[in-house]
Amino acid sequence: MRKMRRKGLASMAAQTVASTTNSVDLGPAAALSCRECGHRVPLGPVFACEECFGPLEIAYDFSAYGAEELRKRIEAGPANIWRYAPLLPVPADVAAKPNINPGWTQLVKADNLARELGVDTGKLFIKDDSGNPTHSFKDRVVAQALEAARAFGFTTLSCSSTGNLAGAVGAAAARAGFRSCVFIPHDLEQGKVVMAAVYGGELVGIEGNYDDVNRFCSELIGDPAGEGWGFVNVNLRPYYAEGSKTLAYEICEQLGWQLPDQLVVPIASGSQLTKIDKGLQELIKLGLVEDKPYKIFGAQAEGCSPVSVAFKAGHDVVRPQKPNTIAKSLAIGNPADGPYVLDIARRTGGAVEDVTDEQVVDAIKVLARTEGIFAETAGGVTVGVTRKLIENGLLDPTLTTVVLNTGDGLKTLDAVAGTGLTATIRPNLDSFREAGLA
Repeated sequence: MRKMRRKGLASMAAQTVASTTNSVDLGPAAALSCRECGHRVPLGPVFACEECFGPLEIAYDFSAYGAEELRKRIEAGPANIWRYAPLLPVPADVAAKPNINPGWTQLVKADNLARELGVDTGKLFIKDDSGNPTHSFKDRVVAQALEAARAFGFTTLSCSSTGNLAGAVGAAAARAGFRSCVFIPHDLEQGKVVMAAVYGGELVGIEGNYDDVNRFCSELIGDPAGEGWGFVNVNLRPYYAEGSKTLAYEICEQLGWQLPDQLVVPIASGSQLTKIDKGLQELIKLGLVEDKPYKIFGAQAEGCSPVSVAFKAGHDVVRPQKPNTIAKSLAIGNPADGPYVLDIARRTGGAVEDVTDEQVVDAIKVLARTEGIFAETAGGVTVGVTRKLIENGLLDPTLTTVVLNTGDGLKTLDAVAGTGLTATIRPNLDSFREAGLA
């Protein structure tokens, strides 16, 4: 089973930049460790294990931290992700450098939505990451990747993107004085195209879907034309992925340093879900939260649901799909972290579920109507899946539940394009009354 996963990474590993260094300052980050075989290599712009082709992730040395001292240091920190700098692969002076400083977004107590879905009042929360600088959670991961790019001497920031990441890279590069050149599928929502282009970097459309874009970027890394380029979600992926941990940190801190009982997380590559679990586990090990069981549920759109299909079939290998959904930010047909999502959902007692595009649109409207939060299609997926999980008896409506909204609905207006005027009236009271508005 695991060997099949490793073979899937072998061609990517062949393109990996070989240079590594022990001299970079990335705070508590100690090395890169293979998620499959445990082999360690020095910190550097590499993402696949040279021994087994498994994915690399950051290994830390947290031995110097005491729980109370660390908690006080975090609480005294800035109102962004750098309050958690002692737990991230960044230098100690990161807050002083030009960065878009994302994070510390609202955790909204969603009592109106709770009543709509049949959840106990006071138990349902929306982690609304649309409040980040470019209005999606991608600002978190790009902020981490930017610091790694600085450390490794890259001059161009790049990525393969379904839209939100392109905008986040463009903004972060502009703020930090980097060149940016990002690659997207040619048929993305126009709002996301404009938002990615406005920062002045180069935006390149690729004829194909996200998986085609990602393959091209992997090839470019191994070509002389890609020298000096930091691809945030390829050769900088181990650092980039750690940005998602800050969602777990914030949720627990905002709950009064407590673990939630249940989380509903959208799945694109699956990295966000796996790193949220990693963040929760780190908080437990560091003594910042009390250890207790929690469940993580993954959410996909039916038109791109390879992880959900594998979960329901009891499979350990995720079979790729060709995406066909309005939730384009989640439209990754061959998710790199899909098998690890399956592991986490099963280990925690959660599940992976999917909803139709029609259910996504309805959920966007429900969230807007009940809580005043206009979510992009990915948020419609998580809210729609939450409703489905409750109806199917998989999610306990009496327990503390956090649902992620990872982006702003202004980016995906086409999904709710039929929404408009209630009435058109003449500017007088008779017309107002005739319309039944009195």
